[in-house]
Amino acid sequence: MRIGPHELPNHLFVAPMAGVTDRPFRTLCKRLGAGYAVSEMVTSRKDLWNSLKTSRRADHTGETAPIAVQIAGTEPGMMAEAAAYNIDRGAQIIDINMGCPAKKVCNKWAGSALMRDEPGAIAIVEAVVAACAPRGVPVTLKMRTGWCDTERNAVTLARAAEAAGVAMVTVHGRTREQGYKGEAEYETVAAVKAALGIPVVANGDIDSPEKALAVLQATGADAVMIGRAAQGRPWIFREIAHYLATGTHLSPPETREVQAWLTEHLRDHYALYGEDAGVRSARKHIGWAVRALPGGEAFRAAMNTLDDCEAQLRAVTTFFEALADTHRLLPSTPPAANQDALAQQA
Repeated sequence: MRIGPHELPNHLFVAPMAGVTDRPFRTLCKRLGAGYAVSEMVTSRKDLWNSLKTSRRADHTGETAPIAVQIAGTEPGMMAEAAAYNIDRGAQIIDINMGCPAKKVCNKWAGSALMRDEPGAIAIVEAVVAACAPRGVPVTLKMRTGWCDTERNAVTLARAAEAAGVAMVTVHGRTREQGYKGEAEYETVAAVKAALGIPVVANGDIDSPEKALAVLQATGADAVMIGRAAQGRPWIFREIAHYLATGTHLSPPETREVQAWLTEHLRDHYALYGEDAGVRSARKHIGWAVRALPGGEAFRAAMNTLDDCEAQLRAVTTFFEALADTHRLLPSTPPAANQDALAQQA
């Protein structure tokens, strides 16, 4: 599969998630089988570009290509400038956010709220494509099925976006009104795929190899994008890849393998965020990793009281070493996609 000039190794994508898909997490997911990952959304507001939060989100140090950055905003000119800003900092693909349902985003008419203003949404697409095309950078779009059940306009917007030069469209099978409640539907995704000549990606509730295959078959999509189900379980990508290739399930990873992956991820995480912010923001990743494991809830409660990185890392090591003594393979954990989200997926 290709996005513009970029040949991807497979069709398993990591969804952009605020507070989650930073460079350390994207790197880990790619290492464990994801063919493509999109950054957390970066604001189009110039006054925030020099903030520590934005600088961390724009960090692509050592990341494998292609580097994809999602931008969010409401003004075509500002979105075009944001695209150019991120290209200057290494972005090789620019993704436009029309899928985030968070109130703080939608109340400013960004994210999925843009789907209620079709002319404005397409003006943004046209401006971003115009800024990116001369530099050979493809533009992609992530959207929902619509604003609510009576306003499902994904097909209309996707067609207009393709005509404006977008190289790929991702559709989350929920309306903005749904948020992350209920179940994703894939009929709209299939309709978008049937209407477009560019690649279409299916997103929403894909939490197992069987579900990935079923969604690909039901929609005809070119790829699947996985968000919440990868939280604490980034090896889901290699599990899905194995199942799609062989029809059989990959054995669970060894407990000590998971320990090594988590340790590597934490060290990378601390290096990006520093001591104070690093120990706090790492808690959610550790919590997701242990939530369904024997003794996981008690460990998470104790771990959340630690306030320095080395103590946190020692605690994780001790927990997994003890678990490995009784479980050579990681005990099976349930899918995460239908659990309460601890992060917003864009």
